Amino acid sequence: MRAAASLDVSFSATANTPLWDTVISSPLLRCREFAERAASAAQASCRIEEQWQEIDYGDWDGMPLNHWRREAADQFRAFRQDPAALAPPNGEDFLSFKARILAAWQAIGDRQGSSHVLVVTHGGVMRVVLPWVLGMPLNRSFPLDIPFACLSRIKLTWADDKVSTSLIFHNGAAYRQANELS
Repeated sequence: MRAAASLDVSFSATANTPLWDTVISSPLLRCREFAERAASAAQASCRIEEQWQEIDYGDWDGMPLNHWRREAADQFRAFRQDPAALAPPNGEDFLSFKARILAAWQAIGDRQGSSHVLVVTHGGVMRVVLPWVLGMPLNRSFPLDIPFACLSRIKLTWADDKVSTSLIFHNGAAYRQANELS
């Protein structure tokens, strides 16, 4: 994540963008620790917000990957056709997760005063936000490559009290690193 956000060099080196003035993070440790360091380095405020947490996988959480793939394979096949099909046992169903994430995303859209916000979150969250920004069906988001430490930039523009969004880049850190190696 540090390499993706150029934390060891300078935040402004990331896609020639200004420093973040606000960092919002999932409360999960893997995001929160990075977000706090990123905010400190950028001299920005840091807010930990429950809404940005990954979907609660319930009984599947912490399960070894090979066991999880066997246990949940049928639901994930159905989920690719219909997002409503994902309902981990004792966890959060996908439609509730989607509603939670889109409410958190709407709250960012309501923040016209902040110029540059970094949200440190999870791949499942990005699988809700990116299709929303791109106007694509959620069940068509699987071709989107969302690796660990994926860095995407979305521009919000306000006009007549309405916000519009544009994807500026997706997984930009990997692209930049590949070009630096060539």
